[in-house]
Amino acid sequence: MNKHTNYCGLVAITGRSNVGKSTLINKLLGEKISITSCKSNTTRQCITGIYTEDKYQIIYLDTPGVNINSNTLQVKENIHYLLKKIIKDVSLVIFVIDRMQWTIEDELIFNQISSSRKSLVIAINKIDNIKNKINLLPFINFLSKKVKFLEIVPISAKTGKNLDIILEIVKKQLPKNNHYYSKEYITTCSERFIASEIIREKLMRFLGEEIPYISKIDIENFIDNKNHYYINGKIIVKHDSQKKIIIGHQGNKIKTIGKQARFDMQKIFKIQVKLYLWVKVCS
Repeated sequence: MNKHTNYCGLVAITGRSNVGKSTLINKLLGEKISITSCKSNTTRQCITGIYTEDKYQIIYLDTPGVNINSNTLQVKENIHYLLKKIIKDVSLVIFVIDRMQWTIEDELIFNQISSSRKSLVIAINKIDNIKNKINLLPFINFLSKKVKFLEIVPISAKTGKNLDIILEIVKKQLPKNNHYYSKEYITTCSERFIASEIIREKLMRFLGEEIPYISKIDIENFIDNKNHYYINGKIIVKHDSQKKIIIGHQGNKIKTIGKQARFDMQKIFKIQVKLYLWVKVCS
């Protein structure tokens, strides 16, 4: 084999909502680029993560989850987007499912992926939460009868268990290709977009069910002052009552959200961040 041969390709990480796709891509990259939450439909757009190791470059696509409880049109649009815009160009699809739960959404997504004839790996996630693991083998047998998968791998995206197996499978599926990005790149998402996503994550994490996750974040200023970033973020809600919840008693909620968001931004951007947040009602 020519030692100078490079390998590069796209890998889609897909599945229904809240199965751990974003946690998986973050763990595979060793960097946080996709926000996580216990709420469904946390990921709204396709997030790109880039992993480069020696001659291998893997471009992971973290796709929005399909939620059958959403309106039917939205489900159809998500699947159409999944197939037409993403899977068409990938070398491999990693289909993530939640433990031994095979739902209507799983079947729906699986049927669409199967029709694409792409190489497919099933990742059975959250195995650290399976109490009776003796049932895992029969479930794997059930899956293996559906179609010929490349692999079925039990994993824990949270702890990293068996992700080395996933990585080796992915490497073997990459075509010979020049790397698309320099090794310093970990995502194609802009820093402005990442900042808005981090703020949105903290809103969901600290306010739970109090605030709809559809709250919009606008980054009005993102200024690079050489030794720090100056970021102004506007949280847009529909009702004055929501604004009061986000601000909290004597501003304690907005302070906590801002502090935790700034901490994550500094870890990702590798620079000091001055973050200023305010809330605006826009019906």
